[in-house]
Amino acid sequence: MTDFPGFPPGFVFGAATASYQIEGAAREDGRSPSIWDTYSRTPGRTANGDTGDVACDHYHRYPEDVALLRDLGVDSYRFSIAWPRIVPGGGPVNPKGLDFYSRLVDELLAAGIEPAATLYHWDLPQALEDEGGWRVRATAERFAEYTAVVAEHLGDRVPRWITLNEPWCSAFLGYSVGRHAPGAQEGRGALAAAHHLLVGHGLAVEALRAAGVREVGITLNLDRNLPATGSPADLAAVVRADTQHNLVWTEPILAGRYPATEEETWGELITGADFRRDGDLELISQPLDFLGINYYRPIVVADAPHREADPARRVATDNGYAEVALPDVRHTAMNWPVVPESFTDLLVELKKRYGDALPPVHITENGSAEDDTVSADGAVHDPDRVAYLRDHLTALRAAMDAGVDVRGYYVWSLLDNFEWAFGYDKRFGIVRVDYGTQERTPKDSYRWYRDMIAAHRG
Repeated sequence: MTDFPGFPPGFVFGAATASYQIEGAAREDGRSPSIWDTYSRTPGRTANGDTGDVACDHYHRYPEDVALLRDLGVDSYRFSIAWPRIVPGGGPVNPKGLDFYSRLVDELLAAGIEPAATLYHWDLPQALEDEGGWRVRATAERFAEYTAVVAEHLGDRVPRWITLNEPWCSAFLGYSVGRHAPGAQEGRGALAAAHHLLVGHGLAVEALRAAGVREVGITLNLDRNLPATGSPADLAAVVRADTQHNLVWTEPILAGRYPATEEETWGELITGADFRRDGDLELISQPLDFLGINYYRPIVVADAPHREADPARRVATDNGYAEVALPDVRHTAMNWPVVPESFTDLLVELKKRYGDALPPVHITENGSAEDDTVSADGAVHDPDRVAYLRDHLTALRAAMDAGVDVRGYYVWSLLDNFEWAFGYDKRFGIVRVDYGTQERTPKDSYRWYRDMIAAHRG
């Protein structure tokens, strides 16, 4: 008898990372600055002024990290490709950047691990941001060109491709909240960014199909939005939250339409949106082989006054609601509530909404930041993370039993890493990284996940 949830034969177990969070080598081999280089080097933007200049030094230490993956026993490794390494400064193509990912892919294949590549995990070349970034359609077109280059070089060896990771963060944290790069606080500019990210996704799907790759998908961080009370005002706030967090992506991608609730959410910011063109929905809603979903926690929302009284000055995330605390549950080091059953509900409701239009699902991120400490024996005992993984995998299995076609699960993250605006203060890894020495130490959660995978294989 074990505490491991069971999964069907062929289910894919993996681990995930992202380029800017682990690679380092920010100024090596022709790489140009990304928006995250600029943002993190701007005083006051990140905790302790931390940057990804060195991070986990994965650029030089990738064989050691692949060995950790091999010993973990994963079927697949999800990594992201740094656009500024491939097309620095907007062009021309950098052979040294392509060669790094070619070596990484070959190392993975030699270890018996299937590569899964994400084309955009937030590190837009700064040169493109200087020309308007995701606010302008030209960036989507440059993204397609970059995609074609990478697919031509790696498409014969990488079977699973993800166009975008969490476009909600790119569009709204980056261009509305201002807590992510490029740090803008805008209204229509953020909505234009959201749309152009979707256009970029559609163009990238076309480029990947033309290259003949096996599987194409996108990763969304969908949220389970819950009302603070049953009042009509709070229930209406949930509709607006759901529109901004979920429907702005799922409706165009899975249903080929814009959300019916977008005007009540964004008002005049979305009225007469001139960044939309005829044919965009057909481009965005091309069939996918899978949908990647990143899940961490539910969000509880309540009706709240607009932060800016003047509608013309509102940012895109000022939708008349506020997130409120969820009492009586454990919270992670990110102060995120731990509610595994909400994971089940999110997936089941997604299937109910989209039916056969929902492609097979891969959970492309799931994990928890905890206040890890190194014990006197040199080990990292992280029982809260082990419990989080066990309970969320159990909740995932419940969604599968309810009819959701889930094909794989990637733990976030293989390594402690640069956690965006939180710098190095938050640790999500199942492997501890000493940022001074770059020593890797597998945590108890690494061993638990390894043992669960081994038990799955019998």
